[in-house]
Amino acid sequence: MSQTRGVLYPARLPEFHRLPPTANARDLAVWFWIPEWDLEPGRSSRQDIVGYPALNLVVEQSVVTLSGATTRASHRDLSGTGWAVGALLRPAAVAALTSDPAALVDDETVIDAPDLAEAIDAAMRSGPGRRERAVLAFSDWLAGRGGRIDEAAAQANAFVEVLMGDDAVDSVDEAATRLAVSVRTLQRLGHRYVGVSPTAMIRRRRLQEAAERLRLDPGLDLSRLAVELGYADHAHLTRDFRRILGIAPTTYRAGTDPGRSERSRP
Repeated sequence: MSQTRGVLYPARLPEFHRLPPTANARDLAVWFWIPEWDLEPGRSSRQDIVGYPALNLVVEQSVVTLSGATTRASHRDLSGTGWAVGALLRPAAVAALTSDPAALVDDETVIDAPDLAEAIDAAMRSGPGRRERAVLAFSDWLAGRGGRIDEAAAQANAFVEVLMGDDAVDSVDEAATRLAVSVRTLQRLGHRYVGVSPTAMIRRRRLQEAAERLRLDPGLDLSRLAVELGYADHAHLTRDFRRILGIAPTTYRAGTDPGRSERSRP
């Protein structure tokens, strides 16, 4: 999976890393993401994201927050000096952190986890190798919090992989067939472990891929792209782009940056 899929303007990124979890947390986190920034006074860096349909557990400035799935593109303006360490969670971890992920859609809540905050803060202040130590500490915490995953959580992990993985399906019916469950079961899994419907998850994946492919190949024909990603037609792709990103795919393809901002120092 691309390191920058979901990031609308990668050139604006400060120093940014995606690291895999350690073995004990592979069923609990897809990856850990770590931005670090050091901006001159008066400068900022706007980060525009069309997020994965998943929850993120984030440590920043000694605060731990659980962020829900999003229904639209979002942004954050970075300034000063700082870092964050986030985990893109698998469903098996979500069950150990909230009983209602739907309540966190387009929202976030503070998690009472001072031990995690202290461990990540210590790791990120420890010099060379800090990111790897932060991932180790975060993975250990998740493994301790999540424990052994049960059959329902394992099924939910498989459900998300089928909808969002490298060999993802193009429809909810296809996902149900591949997992040998009913469409209704998939809907329950989406609500219980992600907070959004399977259909919304597929649409988000398509939109992420559309944006990435247009960014990498500005000359790509939009009608062809729409067909290859399973959209009904070019107009359907354009509607999704406008509804979620707020701009047309032609504008994005042309390289127009509606929120152009200063970049971080090298």
